[in-house]
Amino acid sequence: MTKKNKKKKKGGFATVLIVVILICALVIGGGYVYLLAKNDIEGNRQSADEYTLQITKNDFEYEIGKKLYNNKIVISDALWTNWMAKHYPDFKYVNGEYKLTADMSYEEIAKKLQTPDVSHEGIKVVIPEGTNCMEIAKILEDNGICKADAFLEACKSKEGYDFDFLETVPDNDLIAYQLEGFLFPATYDLPKNAEPKNVVIAMLDAFEERLTPEMTKYCEDNGMTLFELITLASVVQEEALGNSSAKNIASVFVNRLESGEKLQSDVTYFYARDLRDDYGFSQEVYDAYYTYRCPGLPAGPITNSGEVIIDSVVNHPDTKYIYFFSDLNQEFHFAETYEEFEQQKQQFPWQEEE
Repeated sequence: MTKKNKKKKKGGFATVLIVVILICALVIGGGYVYLLAKNDIEGNRQSADEYTLQITKNDFEYEIGKKLYNNKIVISDALWTNWMAKHYPDFKYVNGEYKLTADMSYEEIAKKLQTPDVSHEGIKVVIPEGTNCMEIAKILEDNGICKADAFLEACKSKEGYDFDFLETVPDNDLIAYQLEGFLFPATYDLPKNAEPKNVVIAMLDAFEERLTPEMTKYCEDNGMTLFELITLASVVQEEALGNSSAKNIASVFVNRLESGEKLQSDVTYFYARDLRDDYGFSQEVYDAYYTYRCPGLPAGPITNSGEVIIDSVVNHPDTKYIYFFSDLNQEFHFAETYEEFEQQKQQFPWQEEE
């Protein structure tokens, strides 16, 4: 009986000892965790790891915390999120890039996140119909979206863009900008300091959304590629002074292509000239775009057409027109023969008298 009592006392003492040890461990562990959290919040950490945080319009608060944790700026995304909820309950994250270090306090990080090092503020940018990629590049730079040169570089090649319609773009060194014609003119909400490739993708997405079965069928029925259709539409876009004349102008160019005559479109000269004189392209590229010199279509599109103009080409009337011009009142006149064309120019003045 005495032995049993002794064993019981020993067991009781051991249990108490274990409980005490556990409590001490919890207290010490809790104290350590508390101290770790406190040091992190106050920025009293040894590490000075650098990280550039990028916040986009699609990021939620918890995702920002995850980014900070994954890149060792905070020790816990939950700790950061809870701290922000307590100290800055109405905080609004601004799109942009922020240079942070791990030894910053949470207060310093919060203040830093109010002023991005590189702003990605959304800007509404209007790209009008009939704007070529060189003009688009200038619009983007003027609005702080991206550098013009960088945008143009992103437009030179179709490589790296996953769009089926770009497969119709030929691998031809005479094409100045392979994505010209597919940068759909529209109003875009773009971030400041954006990656040029992302801007291009947004414009290609917009084109893809407007690519219709009717356009595809027209190409199939007429032995054209989509690239050739868009090239033709770009010339019509630049020649037409309004949508009302576009269909007949399209019929003139289609008739010329079918008869093997040169397009002889003045607007292709201006595009070719700009490529050569302002953007450093070769004389060979100039000749490939200037339709008084090259046979058939220019090497590629000379601008980015809107839906109405593309539709005007797809649904152009069946005419025998070969010639056209606009008079001083900006009225268009169409002719089937050169003689008729010359008579119309005498009847309707088209040049200012010197």
